[in-house]
Amino acid sequence: MKLRLFPQEPAGLDLLSQLAQQIVLASATLAEILGVPAAEHGKLVEDMHNHEAKSAELHFALLTHMRTSFVNPLPREDMYALSRYLNEAMEKMDAAAELVALYKLERLPKRAADQLEIISRQAELTVDAMRRLNNLDDLEDYWIEILRLAQRAERTHRVWVADMIADMKWAQYSRNRDIANQLVEVTKDMRRIATQVGSIIVKES
Repeated sequence: MKLRLFPQEPAGLDLLSQLAQQIVLASATLAEILGVPAAEHGKLVEDMHNHEAKSAELHFALLTHMRTSFVNPLPREDMYALSRYLNEAMEKMDAAAELVALYKLERLPKRAADQLEIISRQAELTVDAMRRLNNLDDLEDYWIEILRLAQRAERTHRVWVADMIADMKWAQYSRNRDIANQLVEVTKDMRRIATQVGSIIVKES
């Protein structure tokens, strides 16, 4: 049996999808930052700030849309939670980029690229999932895959931290650990989004 919510007013789902797309773009920007000399960080960090500003704009646009729409495709509390988690994930991506620039880091371990790959994949899946929230068929697969990726990210984080403790002096370790913490928190926000979708699936089934 198909699971359907109210199909009216799809603009809210479009806004959620656009919010997720900002994280896809931010992942690409952060990957660029990690691949260039410190002298070139400034322009790319400004690009990241623009992604964060656009995310905040979309978040507040969604809040306005929910207040002014007669019928929303999801309960308001669910739409708000999804938007908040997406915006908070974007804020952490912005923080990670800014820390790389402030610390003048030109090389991060391969684990950083591994985490960015996971975040990018989580975000790509979420872009599509947000568009399909008015028809919950097959979204259980999205929920499970995001949780699997989040578990992979947790394992990557633990190995990254262990490697840093073994290989780095305290000051270097502290700077790199700040970046690692921001990235793993992004994956946790993406997991929270998937968990929220899972709760919607359960409620509407």
